[in-house]
Amino acid sequence: MEHDQEFVEYVVKSIVDTPDAVSAVRTVDEMGVLITLSVDQNDLGQVIGRQGQTAKAIRTLLRVVGAKNSARVNLKIDEPDNPRQRRERSDSRPSAPAAEPAMQEVAPAAAAPVAAPAPVEPSRDASSAIDNLDL
Repeated sequence: MEHDQEFVEYVVKSIVDTPDAVSAVRTVDEMGVLITLSVDQNDLGQVIGRQGQTAKAIRTLLRVVGAKNSARVNLKIDEPDNPRQRRERSDSRPSAPAAEPAMQEVAPAAAAPVAAPAPVEPSRDASSAIDNLDL
């Protein structure tokens, strides 16, 4: 077992309620190292954290471990298969936009005459606000 895989398992087992359910699988390809993490369904929220902050922190630490070993290390968190969760998630996603309804032609309403604005004549006693200031 490599150091990066051991590190992930150690950190995750330290924060979950059921550490026996934690397992990490390490695969290497041309993109680098991929560690796939599996945890108990009830511990998934603890591993991900609020707005993904815990998972982001683990990934950041893995980059440090990978840099030390001259490797690019990525973390993938497996979601347990739960048909109920999958159904709820698919129901909450917006559906594909429906085809737009055909445009109906509407007869134009009788146009009301529009009055032109009355012309404004300049005043002979025109003064500005500045003229009335007492300084």
